[in-house]
Parts: sequence; structure tokens; C-alpha cells
Amino acid sequence: MPDFNPAPSSDYQLQIEVRPEYLPEESNPPRQYLFAYHVTITNTGSIPVQVIARHWIITDAYKHVEEVRGLAVVGHQPLLEPGDSFTYSSGTPLRTPEGRMEGSFFCVAVDGTRFDAPITPFLLQAHDQGPEPSAPAGRVLH
Repeated sequence: MPDFNPAPSSDYQLQIEVRPEYLPEESNPPRQYLFAYHVTITNTGSIPVQVIARHWIITDAYKHVEEVRGLAVVGHQPLLEPGDSFTYSSGTPLRTPEGRMEGSFFCVAVDGTRFDAPITPFLLQAHDQGPEPSAPAGRVLH
């Protein structure tokens, strides 16, 4: 039986945005890379919803998987009215400079409906992608 129960209708919808960040000053390469992630949960449905628990699946570049489950998000179980948002930051260490995270939030609507809101997978990357390299200057012949 799958762990994920999708929301029963568009009345029960959360938009979840995650912005990961590498923390070089708190990392210890090549043994440990520390990442922060900043999460914004917005109730885009029409029913008030309370976020009860979290489930994260963290995978490093060696395909080592760690699952984290727990009540609340950073000690809070926010009740989100339609249109309300809740933002928090947390972090995770990795043994590799790259990895990915995904998961879900377990939620209960005020009418008693229970559902999981999926968190789209996102990358954790220690190296800076930087700007696109510019094309070499071409030679102009006159």
C-alpha cells in the first residue's frame, strides 16, 4: 500500500515551494556538505488545512537514502486558511556534494479530511552553477 494519499479534490490543495542553499562555511568537504532549505507552504484550496507532520526522502550521490518522519515542521503545526502561507527553514547534511530531496506533508482539513501534500523533488548542489559562460569573442575580418 503506497504511503501517499493524494488530496481528494481541489478544495484541499497546498502549493509547496522549496529553495535549497549550500552552506560552505558550515560544511567539511569531502566528508560532509551542509544544506539549508527554505520552505513556503501556501493553502491554494478553499478549505482551511493544518499541517500535522512531515516526511522527507533524502538521497545523496551514492544513492544512500535517508527518510525523516516527524510531527510538525520546526515545532509548528500551522493552520492555514485559504490563501495563507507558512515559511520555515531547516537543514540537512550530505556525505556527497550533490543529492536530492522530496517528500510530503501530512495534513488534516478542518472538515476532517486527511491527505498528503507532495513535495516535488529538488536538487542539493554544493557547486555554484554560476552564469552561463559567454561565447568567445569572434574575429572580425574586414
